[in-house]
Amino acid sequence: MNDQMVIDKAKASLGEKALDITNPAPRRIFIKLKVEDLLTAVGWLKTEMGFTHLATISGVDLGQTFELLYHFANNYTCVNLRTEIPRDQPRLPSICSLIPGAILYERELQDMFGIIVENIPDGRTLLLPDGWPEGNYPLRKDWKYERPPEVIPGGKK
Repeated sequence: MNDQMVIDKAKASLGEKALDITNPAPRRIFIKLKVEDLLTAVGWLKTEMGFTHLATISGVDLGQTFELLYHFANNYTCVNLRTEIPRDQPRLPSICSLIPGAILYERELQDMFGIIVENIPDGRTLLLPDGWPEGNYPLRKDWKYERPPEVIPGGKK
């Protein structure tokens, strides 16, 4: 299956849900969607196209919005689903019901961006240490690093 076949099937199956489809390089396809169409597109990729490997989910802070990229791969090509969510209401549905391994990436989105992943099977903190201050999300552009006080073992008190 080549890139054009995947693109043609995406256009036929997703129709207007695919807001934009680009093929910037061989074996790289980007499909832009509204967040409410994400589960439909993931289901289509898995059941009709055989894309069962989710390589990762990337998040990008664009200022007023967050862009999420779901990177799927098979032996023929990589399909990246792109969607945006507003920064003031950062919510998106979990895809774990379709791709169970997505849980690690979804937990990362919660920790690092403060994105609320609805219906995630396990929303516990994954990457941040215990006692991490709530509301501090290290991959947001407005996050400021504050150096913790230095503690010298056996030092002066």
